[in-house]
Amino acid sequence: MRTRHITLATGLAALALTSACSQGSATKSTSENGVTTVRYMTFSSAPDHTKDLDTIVAAFEKQNPTIKIQVQAVPYADYATTLQTSIAGGTAPDTFELDQQSLVTYASSGALLDLTDPAAKEPAYNASAYAPANLEAAQYKGKQYALPESFSTVVLIYNKDLFTRAGVPVPTADWTWKDEQAAALKLTDRAKGVWGDYQPISFNEFTKALDQAGGSFFSTDGARATFDSPQGVAAARWLIDKNNKTMPDAAKSASTPDFDTNLFKAGKLAMWHNGNWQFSALKDVPFGWDVAVEPGDTHKASAVFQNSVAVSKATAHSGAAFKWLNYLTASDTTAKTRVDSSWELPPLSDTDKVAGYLTAGKPANRQAVFDSLKNQAAAPVIAKQQQMQDIINNALTNAAAGRTDVAKALSQAATQVTALLK
Repeated sequence: MRTRHITLATGLAALALTSACSQGSATKSTSENGVTTVRYMTFSSAPDHTKDLDTIVAAFEKQNPTIKIQVQAVPYADYATTLQTSIAGGTAPDTFELDQQSLVTYASSGALLDLTDPAAKEPAYNASAYAPANLEAAQYKGKQYALPESFSTVVLIYNKDLFTRAGVPVPTADWTWKDEQAAALKLTDRAKGVWGDYQPISFNEFTKALDQAGGSFFSTDGARATFDSPQGVAAARWLIDKNNKTMPDAAKSASTPDFDTNLFKAGKLAMWHNGNWQFSALKDVPFGWDVAVEPGDTHKASAVFQNSVAVSKATAHSGAAFKWLNYLTASDTTAKTRVDSSWELPPLSDTDKVAGYLTAGKPANRQAVFDSLKNQAAAPVIAKQQQMQDIINNALTNAAAGRTDVAKALSQAATQVTALLK
């Protein structure tokens, strides 16, 4: 499973980035014979959408013959390190992708160009082309440091054939945790290597489950961590109990690349918590499948991920770089390419441009992707993001392994996270 919300820099890395930017390091873009080359680093196109990105690049270059786009597609697992190293070493690409958490880290470190000036100079730029909430999500302290590129949601993907053979009703939008767990128990057949459910025990899944249980990660004033509440304990136990009863071994799945993807494709997994970015990879599986909005406990809450694209503060070609990003995020070519290929969706204000997504092929219930937007789980973001995630993951790992009681593990973690806020 491709784990979303990359954290691209720890506090130490952010310090290195600030140092690199303050030294005025230049990117390695070029301008020769009247043609400017703009480098673009991406993670979301690899491995399933490299041809789709090529389509967008070709259309842009045809429209802008004096600009050439040089794409560097980096595997998701390596993206954070590659980008961080390039910025710190003064070889940053002119433009690159970020998720919302990473945007905060990079903008606060001084690595990103404030887009106010290039936006004002670009005739094709129209801020109203983007959905207001998505445009705001690409801002930092009121300034536009990126353009919203895409959004995706996590849904419950399920194998219809396994449900039919087991005589179990398929998931609906009204399902709760209890419904999911009851179905997963009936669908699990260890002797045949068939598993009822797959949802990792991780920071991202815990924070979402916490929201579904009606809890909050931080206090109202943001001064302390509150995820060790009864709701937090319920969320952690929900994930741990699933792992013990209806999921394959967590250690094995975590150490095997694409374990969950391959398990689902092999017809050995009944339910799978994953995102709409998986749709294109599943279009040819030899069994029926569909999706539903993820079940909740006392509340519905779905993970919604937003990617944005930014310009390096060190670029020598800010105008050309911004022109490329504006086309990449808001052009009709991009919208059509994303919809037709079931890529992550463009966050545009004109919903007619993404309407074709609903009838673009499997799964049948693509409406669940949009329904998931109605109740978005709030992702906690702080300056010391990686330390916070490590604390939560360690606490969950210890609790899952039985080394520490769940309530005690979360209490200790909450104390540690609160200390990071000071």
